[in-house]
Amino acid sequence: MNRSFKNWVNGVSAFLLLFSTSCATTQPAASSEFPKSFTIQVTNPLNRGRESSLVLVDGEELRKNNPQFNPEAFVVMDGPTEIPSQYNGKDHFNKGVALVLENMKAGETRKLTIHFNPTGSNKRNYPKRTQAELSKKVGGRWENRKYLGGTFQNIDSLRVPDELTDHSYYLRYEGPGWESDKVGYRFYLDWRNGVDVFGKRTANMVLQQVGQDGYDSYHNLQPWGMDVLKVGKALGVGSLAMFDQGKAVRVEKTDSTYARILQNGPVYSSILTDYYGWQVAGLKLNVHSQLSIHAGTRATHHQMRLERGQPQNISTGLIKDKAAKFVSSKGEAGKRYGYIATYGPQSLNSPPDNVGIAVLFKPQDLLSITEDPLNHVVLLKPTNGQAQYYFLAAWELEQNGIKTEEQFHQYLAQLAEELANPVKVKISK
Repeated sequence: MNRSFKNWVNGVSAFLLLFSTSCATTQPAASSEFPKSFTIQVTNPLNRGRESSLVLVDGEELRKNNPQFNPEAFVVMDGPTEIPSQYNGKDHFNKGVALVLENMKAGETRKLTIHFNPTGSNKRNYPKRTQAELSKKVGGRWENRKYLGGTFQNIDSLRVPDELTDHSYYLRYEGPGWESDKVGYRFYLDWRNGVDVFGKRTANMVLQQVGQDGYDSYHNLQPWGMDVLKVGKALGVGSLAMFDQGKAVRVEKTDSTYARILQNGPVYSSILTDYYGWQVAGLKLNVHSQLSIHAGTRATHHQMRLERGQPQNISTGLIKDKAAKFVSSKGEAGKRYGYIATYGPQSLNSPPDNVGIAVLFKPQDLLSITEDPLNHVVLLKPTNGQAQYYFLAAWELEQNGIKTEEQFHQYLAQLAEELANPVKVKISK
């Protein structure tokens, strides 16, 4: 066999191997791996298209209709295409199968098939489009409320040490972080409990490298992005608070605080923080606060359950910046969420880039939109011991980012409509 013919044979063999491998991965449900199946219908109720739509197949409803379903061994198929998915077994509010559908058309209904094996475990490995993490130092020591020495180690949960305060150098970037392929966030897991923003210049996951090189180098522009928002004593974007005596009071005084990474998945990630004994407005509350994000969105969903009291309001808001223009909308029940937002050159970059930040809420939950010396504030009414809202940030240096104030307002209007009209999911037996 001459060399050229041998090379041709090797090339054909390699192609056939690659072809057979790719076919096996694009049609996993046809094999004996997942012998049982059922269908779900997902409908876009809007008369316009929508980009990245979160689909949640409720866990209880799923098991009721399909008792044999096994969350340890399943795939979701859209025709011949496998859709990245996950099962939110630990989630506090959104238990069940989670997936994201891209580019749904106006009024479209998609029929998806969930294939599963009633027994065993067969987890898929999808590209990560979301992430949640918490990282503390180990191997060092506390001294005067500073943690000296040690190295960072990722953990799943943490009871906040009594020694912890701002700039204790104990937690990497000072608290839990979460991100999508659009944007990243963190909040300070100390007396501040303020939410900050990591602007991203890439769709890749970046949190795992943030704060590893000099602790707070993220305040300067990096290849992946940077910390773009000033928080200080303000609400940053979407921080939990209560409005009392003319001021938005963050979760500053508690008996104890416990944080857990609930989901760190390819399409959905969430963090639960339990605040025990939050002292505010003459009350002492327990608050179970969940932050979640899904692939393809900038918006964080903040859901919470309140115990040991009936607060008059749950508040949140946005830091005031003279360079940023404030707008608000009260929304319309069943049609679009309300929101407060600012847009302008308010980033920490030098010179400042344009950043848009916003909080979105159900119109029926709105008590009032107001302000205090540091913040634009929205007051929401808890219902049956629960409250929720969304918050987001959009940085002009994002990959394919929003570049103008007009684009930002268009984006907000579309998102407000989509949140009020989520996709509808119907499960078959």
